Amino acid sequence: MNTEPRQTAIYAAGLRKAFGDKAVLDGIDLDVPRGTVFSLLGPNGAGKTTAVRILTTLIPADGGEARIAGRDLVKDPDGVRRAIGVTGQYSAVDGLLTGRENLILMADLHRLGKAPGRRAADELLERLDLVEAANRRVNTYSGGMRRRLDIAMTLIGDPQIIFLDEPTTGLDPRSRRTMWEIIRGLVQHGVTIFLTTQYLEEADHLADRIAVLDGGRLVAEGTADELKRQVPGGHVRLRFGDLAELDAAARTLGTVTPDVARDDDALALQVPSDGGVRSLRALLGRLEDASIEVGELSVHTPDLDDVFLALTGRPQSRRSQNGRPDNERPDNERPDTKKVTSR
Repeated sequence: MNTEPRQTAIYAAGLRKAFGDKAVLDGIDLDVPRGTVFSLLGPNGAGKTTAVRILTTLIPADGGEARIAGRDLVKDPDGVRRAIGVTGQYSAVDGLLTGRENLILMADLHRLGKAPGRRAADELLERLDLVEAANRRVNTYSGGMRRRLDIAMTLIGDPQIIFLDEPTTGLDPRSRRTMWEIIRGLVQHGVTIFLTTQYLEEADHLADRIAVLDGGRLVAEGTADELKRQVPGGHVRLRFGDLAELDAAARTLGTVTPDVARDDDALALQVPSDGGVRSLRALLGRLEDASIEVGELSVHTPDLDDVFLALTGRPQSRRSQNGRPDNERPDNERPDTKKVTSR
């Protein structure tokens, strides 16, 4: 029985894939609402790109079912392709053509017709701030410009859902933030984004929901804040007006929470907390009952690096100066960079 909600953009149940005797995806379930950003995180080899390649019809699954924009992945692959756009980890643009020629080529592949295709190309060049470079060969573009052109090529078909497989790999911080603004703008226009990334900060800033994939299984899913609250290390820092107030607070809280950390120089206490409203209300309630006034309060929660380490047992891969993971190696997870078009 299909339990897919009506407003779901991407639905998968029990999705499985193996290469030889290695299970890359081991029965994952997905439910991505329309008009949201969903981010899939995981260490190298976890199955992120395999999931993208299956959901974009590039390779078949070994088991399970999936529907993209309401279309069955197996029964209606052409319908799926008409509804989606794909931007791989590496730019799929022709360096010998100009930016405008690349877009016109993509428009021709989508059979938009000569006049509509050229109009769409010009609109996207303006939208992605590439007008001044439109008639230059792409091999003269910077990395950020190439990625913007790559996104523009994906948008030619006016997709409902866009799969972005590590779209900011190798970009400098300014270009990366420009890409974030582009992604936010797409979502504001109702597009659904399925994002894989090696940058945890990126998922934190962009994603409405995040799933962590490890060993072919989804080990956690939720908003960034929900995931952070699952990891120990969160605390509330309380500052007081004088040493007497600090002493009173330490006695009050220490009887309940023996691992309260004290900083006499800063007149502050550090109290373990998940940062949630309920726990904050309870903490302040204990102090209010004891007639202790708090001067300042700040909440500190673990970041997604802490979440990643706790859930996968290892830190997110470090990156070299070229933006690629230092420990990246070719394997079955090497992304397919070609565009998906319906012919």
